[in-house]
Amino acid sequence: MTENTRRVVVTGLGIVSPVGSTVDKAWTNIKNGVSGIRKISTFDASSFSVQISGSVIDFNADDYITPKNQKKMDTFIHYGIGASVMAINDSGLEISEENSDRVGISIGSGIGGLPYIERNYGNFLDSGPRKISPFFVPSSIINMVSGNLSIMYGITGPNLSLVSACATGTHSIGDAARLIKHGYVDCMIAGGAEMATCPLGIGGFASAKALCSSNNDDPETASKPWDIDRNGFVLGDGAGILVLEDYEHAKKRDAKIYCEIVGFGINSDAHHMTQPAAGGVGAAKCMKLALNEASLNEDEVDYINAHGTSTPAGDKAETDAIKTALGTDNAKNTPISSTKSMIGHLLGAAGGVEAVFSVLAIKDNVIPPTINLNKQDPECDLDYVPKIARETDIKVAISNSFGFGGTNGTLIFKRM
Repeated sequence: MTENTRRVVVTGLGIVSPVGSTVDKAWTNIKNGVSGIRKISTFDASSFSVQISGSVIDFNADDYITPKNQKKMDTFIHYGIGASVMAINDSGLEISEENSDRVGISIGSGIGGLPYIERNYGNFLDSGPRKISPFFVPSSIINMVSGNLSIMYGITGPNLSLVSACATGTHSIGDAARLIKHGYVDCMIAGGAEMATCPLGIGGFASAKALCSSNNDDPETASKPWDIDRNGFVLGDGAGILVLEDYEHAKKRDAKIYCEIVGFGINSDAHHMTQPAAGGVGAAKCMKLALNEASLNEDEVDYINAHGTSTPAGDKAETDAIKTALGTDNAKNTPISSTKSMIGHLLGAAGGVEAVFSVLAIKDNVIPPTINLNKQDPECDLDYVPKIARETDIKVAISNSFGFGGTNGTLIFKRM
């Protein structure tokens, strides 16, 4: 193990999302304000109060996994492996017996294999225990994106799967970066994957009154962060994966480097199971922790990819948190947007997908818009980049994720 002075860079990106299942397609649609929210087609949702989601429609698992192996995996595993293969290919990283123990994986999920659990419980009810698949457990449990990926590539370093609700992807990336920083590994494949557009997923969140139920006939306008008429988030599916490397390792192999991870904040509200602390106190402290690690001043942040879920309490709390973390004047001068306005809330995959967008914002000097922001809430009084993407110089970008249980995560990316 080496001293904790190693720099951690991003060398590969992969994504499966409601707006596209390649990085180029997803990013083009995000920049253009294209919504991926649509009527649910994966099951008959006609009897549900919520009939929309950000489902994935253009992903072909055959491109990444054999048909035989697909049957042994829930869909969230398909998405996670697909995005990981994309990211590894993008990075140009070659994994061999010589370096396999210096490469690791940290890919989590907020919920895991709900559809596979539903299906097997249905088989049990209909035909008894003998009809439960022998692959039921390994097809459903959360660590099987990391597990299957390690087997595919012969990766013998750390094989992890964090679970921290909606902060899972962000925590997975931040924790992976620290493993590199402290010298345990040279490379990590990190992020999150989720597929919860199923009866239990939609029904559970709808019963908790967490989802937008007023836009079944107009799905594309359902997710409207910071709008006065926002009334709940929209569930989304997909995966977002980054390849992280020690800077010297990446430089030695002449890798393409997108940017550097310079800060990671992680803490807890210790307040409520599902509601943020008043004033976003915990989230503000989390952002400050990340800024301190990055040795950045509050006026050096060029863009914040917000958690921005389109919930009344959450959007207000994050607005307050940003003001506290940056200071009100700096906050008012910092562009903020929610890409969830276009893809919905991908739960455990949200932080991974939004990290991809944050990295690309730095690469292209483009801030994605917040669509559907027609009547801005007076209590949410910052610059949320409404409707149209904005070209501007971006050296430093923050990505926030806050989850049920009061868990918070902040990543800071910086151009090199």
